[in-house]
Amino acid sequence: MERVAILVDVQNVYYTTKQVFGRHFDYNAFWKQVTDGREVAAAFAYAIARDDVKQRQFQNILRGIGFEVRLKPYLQRSDGSTKGDWDVGITLDAIRLAEQVDRIVLVSGDGDFDLLAQRARHRYGVAFDVFGVAELTARSLRLAASEFVAIDEGLLLAGRRD
Repeated sequence: MERVAILVDVQNVYYTTKQVFGRHFDYNAFWKQVTDGREVAAAFAYAIARDDVKQRQFQNILRGIGFEVRLKPYLQRSDGSTKGDWDVGITLDAIRLAEQVDRIVLVSGDGDFDLLAQRARHRYGVAFDVFGVAELTARSLRLAASEFVAIDEGLLLAGRRD
């Protein structure tokens, strides 16, 4: 049975699906699609920690699906800008897991991950699939992936949710 590692950039998928579709990503549908006939070696959802009831509920839903939720503090700089991305953490986990799995599935459209996809495929010989919103996924990442899967109606929750 194929072993898979699932890595979800929660902030990226939240903002891209909201921007293009005005809807939220369906984590249950995604889980069903990517785990069917596969053994899940690891599944991480990378999110920003906020002291917010809705966020804690969402994180518990992710845990119930099967994800380990990794949280990073939300930082607001003195100039008003914010920081809270997981690029380095996702990359470190992917490289560590590449020797243990047959396939890595990344949910993100961030072009910074193109080098990661190339390295995982060529150095470790793993398949590297990318799920992202087509219009907002970097071309370099789409090209670096073994397979690019465009997030569409089948991976969105019904109705508009804000």
